Amino acid sequence: MDTLDWLILTRHGESTGNVAYRAAYERGAEETGILERDADIPLSEAGRVQAAGLGRWLAALPEGERPTLVLTSPFLRAAETARIALEQAPYAVPVRVDERLRDRDQGVFEGLTSFGIRARFPEEYTRKRRIGKFYYRPPGGESWADLALRLRSLYRDLHEQEPGGRVLAVAHDAIVVMTRYVVEGLSEPEILEIEKTPIGNCSVSRWRHDGGRLCPIIYNDISHLA
Repeated sequence: MDTLDWLILTRHGESTGNVAYRAAYERGAEETGILERDADIPLSEAGRVQAAGLGRWLAALPEGERPTLVLTSPFLRAAETARIALEQAPYAVPVRVDERLRDRDQGVFEGLTSFGIRARFPEEYTRKRRIGKFYYRPPGGESWADLALRLRSLYRDLHEQEPGGRVLAVAHDAIVVMTRYVVEGLSEPEILEIEKTPIGNCSVSRWRHDGGRLCPIIYNDISHLA
């Protein structure tokens, strides 16, 4: 059956939101202090440097491994990462935006740290602990299982529309993690154990078609950013 030859995923470079969340968490604050809506959070200066480093990695790929299509989340931090990275590549590749690659919707929890969630939504905090991270859906938001549904749709379309293609997707940490779940057929306990290790900004994860399926080659690699 025709299918993708390569699937490459990267998380966006460090964003101003990443910086703000870390600072708020270290202070024990309830709110992140992020003023933009999630879709409009830009890269930090360090994130732009990381995106250029990703671009140098893309430029060094052998011709037979270079992406033939780039997909990006519509969120600004991902689109900026794709643009900066591709400016480093000595070859042209079409770029498409796909909303199925957007970050997980946090619903009423958006703008809050874990301290804020526990203080302002104690019943939901308890409910999340009971249901578990994978299936819990915050009010107005998405569960990890919801991400799996949209990713199954995305990858089914890519297999049909890009047979033999090499696709690079620029997205978010939860998308990278749940791609492993979907592509590798993992279980809930397996993916929650994998998720304990944070996904690096501009890290690279790759799968290659080998016989009947996409097989993992490397995951969450940041050696190209050294």
